[in-house]
Parts: sequence; structure tokens; C-alpha cells
Amino acid sequence: MTSTEALEQQRALYGAPLADLGATVRGSLGLTQGRLAEALGLSAPMLSQLMSGQRVKIGNPAVVHRLQRLLDLAREGHGLSPDEIETRISAIREEQSTLTGAATDDAQTVRALATSASVEQLLATATAAEAAGAAVLADQLRRAAGVARG
Repeated sequence: MTSTEALEQQRALYGAPLADLGATVRGSLGLTQGRLAEALGLSAPMLSQLMSGQRVKIGNPAVVHRLQRLLDLAREGHGLSPDEIETRISAIREEQSTLTGAATDDAQTVRALATSASVEQLLATATAAEAAGAAVLADQLRRAAGVARG
């Protein structure tokens, strides 16, 4: 299989070649390729092989989940401070997706939170949750604030 064929298969699987998706995340969040690999939970050589089309598919569903979450963060990251971005990247790195609907439950939770309080209240609560050591909750509250902003 050629690299071109591999990149086309990635487009079919992920909507775009992984090199393009990685460039979006890296550019928006100011990450090096090594830091992106770390955030995804991949080795730098494995990420390089995926980006270059030497490998087609991400074998671990948790890595695919983290990539989607990083893409979501890249889309809303323009209004966040570097410290907030780093905190959210760390929370994403620690996430463990499951095949039992947890991602759907997570999205529903974020939407419910977004309708339950103002953006300011959500952000203040996220700051308090982070200070209490609840990074995943803080991340969900910040995501909800982003949804509430529109």
C-alpha cells in the first residue's frame, strides 16, 4: 500500500488524513509533535508513522477518543489561557473512553450543564473543581461553558 492510499483510507476513517488533524491540533494549541503524542498516549515514532501514512489506523479506541477531544479543544481554545489549555490537555490525556456509551453520557452531561448555569458560573465552578483536584469535572464544566457561549 502506498502512502497516498493510506492517507485516503485515513480520510475515510477519520474525515481527514491524520497529518491534517494533527496539524490542526498542534497549530491551535501550540503543541510540538512530541507533546501531541504524549497527550494522545502514543509513542512519538507511532504518531510519526500515522502522520506520514506508514500506518493507516489508530488501533486504540481511547487514542481516537483523545484525538477527538483535542480537536474539540482546538476549536474552542482561542478564548482560553495557556494554563487552561494545558490543564485541559492533561485531563484529556487521563481520560479513558469505553465502549459502553460513556462518551455519549459525557456529551449529554456537558449539554445539561450548559443549560443549568451562566458561562461565568460554569467557569467559576470549574476553577473551584480544579482547585479541589477534580480535573475531569473542571474540564466538563469548561466544555459546558464553551457550549453555553454558542
